[in-house]
Amino acid sequence: MAGAQAARRPETSAYRLRPLTGYGPPGARRAKPPVRRRPILRLPARPRTMALTFDDGPDPRYTPQVLRVLREHDILATFFVCGQMAVDHKGLLREMADEGHVIGNHTWTHPQLLQTSRADARAEMERTSEVIEDATGTPPEWFRAPYGAWNRAIFELGAHMNMEPMGWTVDSLDWRTPGTSIVVERVLKGAGPGVVVLAHDAGGDRTQTVRALRRYLPRLIDKGYHFTQPRRQDF
Repeated sequence: MAGAQAARRPETSAYRLRPLTGYGPPGARRAKPPVRRRPILRLPARPRTMALTFDDGPDPRYTPQVLRVLREHDILATFFVCGQMAVDHKGLLREMADEGHVIGNHTWTHPQLLQTSRADARAEMERTSEVIEDATGTPPEWFRAPYGAWNRAIFELGAHMNMEPMGWTVDSLDWRTPGTSIVVERVLKGAGPGVVVLAHDAGGDRTQTVRALRRYLPRLIDKGYHFTQPRRQDF
């Protein structure tokens, strides 16, 4: 979303040299997901259950604040991280993983993939997966295209890398910094079974995001909402 980093072609890494046949020892490999035609926009509808997702981080200023709020309410979320942010903050990735949050791939530099060659898109995705795996010991199983821009090549690359495409149902538009109250209102109005909320923990001043999170989480909990994460077996 907003706050995309300046694009540059990622360097060759060991991760890029791995074949697209899966990673790890044969016994540990998962069956690849199907090549989808559209991203997953919501989770299976369970009564008063929704998901929180955060893009573009980790940012040492705002990600710890988001994690603190989630910890206070015993809530697990999904973080779609950008490699060039994550590579210098692997400790935050380990903290996310240790606390049970899902970490997804959001490319290296947050480019507009529809204007990127297939080779460069693959490099963006693979290099980010390498950082996530190096930090947490586990490669990501979820991918989110920057700006929600998808095409056949991106779906194919994600599936070959054993990642499912995740979109969103409700965009908080926090990246526009419209005011804390407006962010809160958008999330509360959009709440519903299986809803996936998009917010950001990096890419700019995310003070409003943190403040809004502190306000809408207690209200959603009071309404009986529970928070979940994507599970491969559900799709």
